[in-house]
Amino acid sequence: MTGLRVDKWLWFARFARTRSLAARLCLEGCVTIGGSVVMKPGQLVRPGDVLTVRLGDRLRRVTVAELAAHRGPAEAARRLYIEADPPLSLGAIERAAWTPLIAESALKAE
Repeated sequence: MTGLRVDKWLWFARFARTRSLAARLCLEGCVTIGGSVVMKPGQLVRPGDVLTVRLGDRLRRVTVAELAAHRGPAEAARRLYIEADPPLSLGAIERAAWTPLIAESALKAE
C-alpha cells in the first residue's frame, strides 16, 4: 500500500470517532500534512508524513508510522503514529472562536 486516504487514516488512528467526522476535520481545514492544509478527505497520507490535527482546544502533531487496512483496537491505533510532543493547548481566544466537531447534536438541532 503506497498511501491511504487521510480521512480513513484519522479514523483508523482514532483521531475521530467516525469516518464522516474525520472527513469533516479535513474539509474544515483542521488537518495539515507537511504544513499544507488538507482540503479534501481523499488526499493520500504516507508513512513519514507529519500531520497536525486540531481537535477541540488541542493541537496534535504526529508522524505517520504505519498504514492500516482496517480500524482495530486502541492499542493497534497507537502504533500508527509517533507523537514526539504532548498536545498543545490553544489560547482562550481561539478556543472561543472555534466550535468542537464533537457537538454533532447541537448542529442537528439547528
